[in-house]
Amino acid sequence: MHDWERPAPGDLSRVQALVNTLDLETGEDELSAAWLQAHGLGPAPELSAVRELREGLRGVLLAHNGVEVDPPALRASVTVAFDEQGKPRLSADEAVGQVLAIVAVAAAEGTWERLKACPAEACHMAFYDFSRNHSRTWCTMSVCGNRAKARSYRARQPKAGA
Repeated sequence: MHDWERPAPGDLSRVQALVNTLDLETGEDELSAAWLQAHGLGPAPELSAVRELREGLRGVLLAHNGVEVDPPALRASVTVAFDEQGKPRLSADEAVGQVLAIVAVAAAEGTWERLKACPAEACHMAFYDFSRNHSRTWCTMSVCGNRAKARSYRARQPKAGA
């Protein structure tokens, strides 16, 4: 249903995948300890903390798409370590910190604000905006974009019998 053939670059794709573990349209939630491990995240002593992180990130990604949201306060322990060349690297022992470290690096690289959430109420799936002018709105034009355009068109049409 959605076009995910172009995931976000690098580790940011793991943040995108995390947000997309919950399909709001079907209610299906893929998040589990096994999912975190398969995506190189974890451990997570409590999945509730990761679910809270996921929904906080979804809100931020909606804000990247122009939707007004209350900014979440997401907290975790993140460590700065230096490699042999003196380059700093963020790391964390648990999933929440690992995801926030990825977000911090993406923000520094300028890719974070291109990760957005679809504004369609039943969707809110995360997608990466590869457009030159950062103007992509929908996760996919063939589904969510088309539905929004059809609703807008119907709303502009004169009422029958009026």
